[in-house]
Amino acid sequence: MKVLVTGATGYIGKRLVYYLVSQGHEVYASVRDRNRFPMPESIRRHVQIQEADFLDTTSLINLPIDIDVAFYLIHSMSASYQHFNDLEEKTALNFTNYIATTTCKQIIYLGGIANDAELSRHLNSRRHVEEILATAGVPVTVLRAAIIIGSGSASFEIIRDLVEKLPVMIAPKWLKSRCQPIGIRNVIEYLTGVMGNPETHNKVFDIGSSEILTYKQMLAIFAQVRGLKRWIISVPVLSPRLSSYWLYFVTSTSFALARSLVDSMKNEVICQNLGITEIVPLRLMTYKESVELAFARIDQNEVASSWKDSFSNSESPIKVTDFIQVPEEGCFKDKRDFVFSRSPEAVLNNIFRIGGLRGWYYLNSLWRLRGFIDKLFGGVGLRRGRTNLATINPGDALDFWRVLHVDKVEKRLLLYAEMKLPGEAWLEFKIENQNQQNHLIQTATFRPKGILGRLYWYSVLPFHYFIFNGMARNIIHYGE
Repeated sequence: MKVLVTGATGYIGKRLVYYLVSQGHEVYASVRDRNRFPMPESIRRHVQIQEADFLDTTSLINLPIDIDVAFYLIHSMSASYQHFNDLEEKTALNFTNYIATTTCKQIIYLGGIANDAELSRHLNSRRHVEEILATAGVPVTVLRAAIIIGSGSASFEIIRDLVEKLPVMIAPKWLKSRCQPIGIRNVIEYLTGVMGNPETHNKVFDIGSSEILTYKQMLAIFAQVRGLKRWIISVPVLSPRLSSYWLYFVTSTSFALARSLVDSMKNEVICQNLGITEIVPLRLMTYKESVELAFARIDQNEVASSWKDSFSNSESPIKVTDFIQVPEEGCFKDKRDFVFSRSPEAVLNNIFRIGGLRGWYYLNSLWRLRGFIDKLFGGVGLRRGRTNLATINPGDALDFWRVLHVDKVEKRLLLYAEMKLPGEAWLEFKIENQNQQNHLIQTATFRPKGILGRLYWYSVLPFHYFIFNGMARNIIHYGE
């Protein structure tokens, strides 16, 4: 079948593309920026990547007309708490208008379980999107899920942060709410299982495992899998806003996402629209099995996608090509040039493994402090880490940076800052051979905005002297 996947850079979308290719389908991947959609060459040659932004109708003209199935996987929850429902409505309307011009025979939408009479803004928005998609004149299949568990999923990473970092949790009362989590493997199987099946047309199905758990039970099982002893104390005094800040500062989530999640946790997300198990029979994984499988993938360094790679600190995610040329005019630069005798391949390997668990090679405590300060000002902080410990691709999230360019032949890595700054910042690592000598050239570039930006640069300049010199030297010698 000819299949369009929207939101292909997202956590679900990227994995779905890989699975559809493995099943022999002709896949069109709709992304806002092709440079943020790295794929193995074995997958790339079977996928047609289409750049489109469903908030901009002029960008939709190059999308395919001849398609059989379209997956609608676009969500705006992490972009802005105040405006995400407006953004979701607009993208859904533009999508349905586009679909009306195609040969599409089925729309498949993954939303959230929304069975309560009084829903959160997030779940209300998801249900409103269902209503908009139904106006496209094409049969719609809606799959509603609660928490999705898998390596790299937002829910998994949030639970992991809570369990691994807090021996004692003073937690809000929503920990007593019940939900029906589902493993990412089963989600992909359901999404592909309903393709081309007329029994699923114009129907809504809730998907989940066979277990109904409270969030407190989920934390306890997660701790058991990790071999950790944890004490969880629920208190009724934390307001939704305070609960959101609690999640925001303890975990790697953004505040907008934390606020939406907290608001939704007042709703019990339990499957009521049944029948999918008869149409698409699966062996449903338990919550514990999903957690164990996720860690198996992490231990094997086989995390296929992460929610952080599609998230940007701005309300309009950056387009990599807009920042790949580092500006020269009106900028401050801190350039370090070190000659080294070690093999360039060893130094380059250290460059490409920077951040995440390995850290920044020098004074990691100051990097963590900078991440905490970024969190205080509403930024992404340092907890995003990196998706893969060994490989790095354009578009990847890397702590509070975004990878703009990485090239083994050029021996170059270029990062763009997504932390809260009074300006724009780039960090570049490059290895060059000059006069028969190998040089590590490390350049920090800052384009200030106004007087505040200039004051910021001069205030951090003393720290640059120690941090950047030490970082460059340790990149060269690490592992010797």
